[in-house]
Amino acid sequence: MYVASTRSPGRTPRVSGRLPGTVFALGTVSLLTDISAEMVTAFLPVYLIYTLQMSYVQFGLLDGLYTGATAVLRLVGGYVSDRTSRPKLVAVFGYGLSTVTKLLFPLAGASSVGIGGVLAVDRAGKGIRTAPRDALISLATPPDQLGTAFGVHRAMDTVGALCGPLLTFLILYQLGSAAGPVFVVSFVFAAIGLVVLLAFVREHRGRVQRKRVSLKAGLDLMRDTKFRRATIAAALLGLVTISDAFVFVVLQKVSDIPVGFLPLLPLGTAAVFLLGAAPIGRMADRFGRWRVFFVGHVLLLVAYLMLLVPQGGFTTAAVALAAHGLFYACTDGVLSAYASGFVPADLRATGLATIQTGQALTRMVSSVVFGVMLAAMAMSTAVIALVVVLVVALVAVALLVRSA
Repeated sequence: MYVASTRSPGRTPRVSGRLPGTVFALGTVSLLTDISAEMVTAFLPVYLIYTLQMSYVQFGLLDGLYTGATAVLRLVGGYVSDRTSRPKLVAVFGYGLSTVTKLLFPLAGASSVGIGGVLAVDRAGKGIRTAPRDALISLATPPDQLGTAFGVHRAMDTVGALCGPLLTFLILYQLGSAAGPVFVVSFVFAAIGLVVLLAFVREHRGRVQRKRVSLKAGLDLMRDTKFRRATIAAALLGLVTISDAFVFVVLQKVSDIPVGFLPLLPLGTAAVFLLGAAPIGRMADRFGRWRVFFVGHVLLLVAYLMLLVPQGGFTTAAVALAAHGLFYACTDGVLSAYASGFVPADLRATGLATIQTGQALTRMVSSVVFGVMLAAMAMSTAVIALVVVLVVALVAVALLVRSA
């Protein structure tokens, strides 16, 4: 039975009651893990472009790997989670894999191949854990609170996204550009998050029928029109979503903000995301999760337009980061909440992983292509092309999902 069928037709969903403890426990895990991950994310542009003097093409390839290495393993993590009915165990393996890589980064040195390999393993851990984690949240939460639950989880996650770049900035300010201290501190936070997951997160199996989930059952999800259209639409919009690192690098160059502020730019996006995630999640429960998801990409268009304002200084940067943060508040978590409303409980992790994989693959392509564009043409020309393609994608997605 589909979760969406438990709602009465013609009635506006009412968000009420207290969220389950699983949401807050997993929020704490994500908070600590995101401090670790965002420390690395904030450090990589400085380390790769300014310290190792990598080209935009090399950076785009590595960043695409960082984004897209999750793709296939999202499906594997989701399938194994549903097959074994042990989402927590699968999530623990994924979090543990990412934790170990934080100690491997310094060993890679200045080798782009070595860094790429460590990034691939790190993102593999993220890919394995994401769908089981989201399944744990959705299975523990009443259907009319899914948007709120994912919004609260993403808000807690974003606290980590705020703290991570700030810690990186403080470490670089105090100790210089040496990579070792950043990665060691990052490892410590990831390890604490893993301990919290092991000790405080419980599985809720009451809403899942105990039966063997076959690979064919997972593939049959694509026969459902609503699921298929949502997957295609999310992948199409992912194709015109460049990585955060490129947004921050281009914004710093266009606005003439000093290079030293580059590691702090993610804080602007994270701060807006933090403030908006929970209330926008509740708004999505009330007014429609897909509508909010679509509006988020309109806000992404606003952020890209700000990248075309030359020498805009901190004002332009503030507008761009605000729009960028609201984009994430409207999309990250809202899409999982939307899909959780019609994916069967026994295939929840597989269904969420399928949609997330489409986004991961197309965002990987986006990073590589945009890196090549920056190397081959003027920065403003590359951004204009991106804006045009995003507008076309928004129109296509509106037409695709309209009947659904």
